[in-house]
Formats: sequence, structure tokens, C-alpha cells
Amino acid sequence: MNVWKVGILGIAGVMLALQFKSSKPEYGLYIGFTVCLLIFSFAISGLSSVFGNMKGIEKYIGQDNTYFRILLKVIGITYICELCAGICKDAGYSSVAGQIEIFGKLSVLMAGMPILLAILESIQEIAG
Repeated sequence: MNVWKVGILGIAGVMLALQFKSSKPEYGLYIGFTVCLLIFSFAISGLSSVFGNMKGIEKYIGQDNTYFRILLKVIGITYICELCAGICKDAGYSSVAGQIEIFGKLSVLMAGMPILLAILESIQEIAG
């Protein structure tokens, strides 16, 4: 994954969208959305190396990979909500973007609840 290519793609997309902002604002929105999807596809294509490294981490965790799956789920929730909220903000719907961000935060909290419960159980076992 080349950061320069993604950066240039983003800047070129914004500059192209700005050209349409005054005459056809909906085209600017479509261009911005397309650039977001292209950059997101670059990020997804780079995930294969990340997953390869995470398999190495999984060896150290052992057989119970529950926490590892929770970590991946939280990362996915974060990226998806951030992408969607950014697109909504660009379209001028900040209130919808705010609700997506709140939903994402609550989803991360719910996904992380088993880890919190496991920590509390460990503390109770040590204390008791």
C-alpha cells in the first residue's frame, strides 16, 4: 500500500470535486464518495499483510482467540463508522454523522464488554 498514491488520489479527488461545487454540487458529492470508496479499497487490499501479522500474534495468545476476534470486530466497527460519518459530513448531514459516531462508540462498548467482565472476574478471584 503506497501512502503517496492514496494521498495524491485524495487531493486530486477533492480538487476535482471543488470544480463542480458551484455548478453541480451533487457531482462533487459523487466524486467525493467515489474517492472515499477507492481509498477504502486500497486499505482493504493492504489488510492481507495485517492479517498475516495478526496470525503471528494469535500464536502467542493460544487456543482461546476470543479476545483476538473482539479486537478485529472493534477495529472493523471503528473504520466503517468513521468512513460513513465522514461521507455524511461531506454531504452536509452532520447530525446523521454524529448519530453514526455515537452508534459506533456504543457498538465498540458492547463488543468490549466481555473483556471488561473477564478483567473484573480476574480481579475478584485475586481479591477473594
